[in-house]
Amino acid sequence: MQKLIAKDLLSIKAVFFSPDKPFTWASGIKSPVYCDNRLTLTAPSVRNDVENGLKKIIEENYPDVEVLMGTSTAGIAHAAITAHLMGLPMGYVRSGAKDHGRQNQIEGKLEKGQKVVVVEDLISTGGSVLEVVNVLREAGAEVLGVASIFTYGMKKGLERLENANVKNVSLTNFDVIAKVAAEEGYIKEDDIERLIAFRNNPSDESWIKGE
Repeated sequence: MQKLIAKDLLSIKAVFFSPDKPFTWASGIKSPVYCDNRLTLTAPSVRNDVENGLKKIIEENYPDVEVLMGTSTAGIAHAAITAHLMGLPMGYVRSGAKDHGRQNQIEGKLEKGQKVVVVEDLISTGGSVLEVVNVLREAGAEVLGVASIFTYGMKKGLERLENANVKNVSLTNFDVIAKVAAEEGYIKEDDIERLIAFRNNPSDESWIKGE
């Protein structure tokens, strides 16, 4: 499944590698990869693989799940479609509480003690998904873990998840996508080492020159 999803994401440029002309993140860090998993929603065959893949990993890793909760906004559609496939209720967690109405931050019905899986599209440093987990825990939910489409496997993200006692299972990851990208001719074989160097230390730009 990891290779299938990797091929899917590369084929629609949801993950796009450009090691020789890196992208610049809002933080100023130069990155050889661009990732926008929202593109899966407009590619029906890829979307089908992704949602059925999420269903499979949730059933295998979190068999006691009672509710799916999407992250706002990228995880909402994936949580909704996967919940539909699984016959489960779903909701989502806002990045902040509304300033009107009932001022909800959690949208959808959630009972204390319910077993929840968070659906996320992408995990890099882990900050945003952990905010969602904390909101759900404060509301009394039992968060079984996270199901995501793609994870970078960055040290900071892995450490954050571990320290918060949060399990994450992804459909595919940075290492697999880099390898598949080389096999499919999107990048050169010797680019893989540069990409992994970036992943291991994003603030060190020596990978740009292949040092």
